[in-house]
Amino acid sequence: MAFSILFACPAPGPVAAGLRLNSVWQVTLNPMNKADIVSKVQETLGSTKADAERAVECVIESIHAGLKKGDEVSIAGLGIFVTKARPAREGRNPRTGESIHIAATRTPKFRPAKGLKDAVK
Repeated sequence: MAFSILFACPAPGPVAAGLRLNSVWQVTLNPMNKADIVSKVQETLGSTKADAERAVECVIESIHAGLKKGDEVSIAGLGIFVTKARPAREGRNPRTGESIHIAATRTPKFRPAKGLKDAVK
């Protein structure tokens, strides 16, 4: 799925910050999804799409299983997946203002590795 963002500058004038005024600029974002990762694995391994999909599913399921057990899942060069406990607390219903109890839960967190941070800079 691609996202498009249109920038419109209504008044004519000089070029400012790389945008020409009185023109429309379109930026298209193409986020990578699971199917893209499967295609890349298939390309790299030279295997079938079904084999690549099983490999990607196995990695994702392994991360899920580790987090479900409460383990830390560390992938060198990518980062560390951990679970964090969120304690029970009192909240407020925004519609009625009534006080409600929010149960304790665990939530997944991701800490990127230095290599990933450097690659994105």
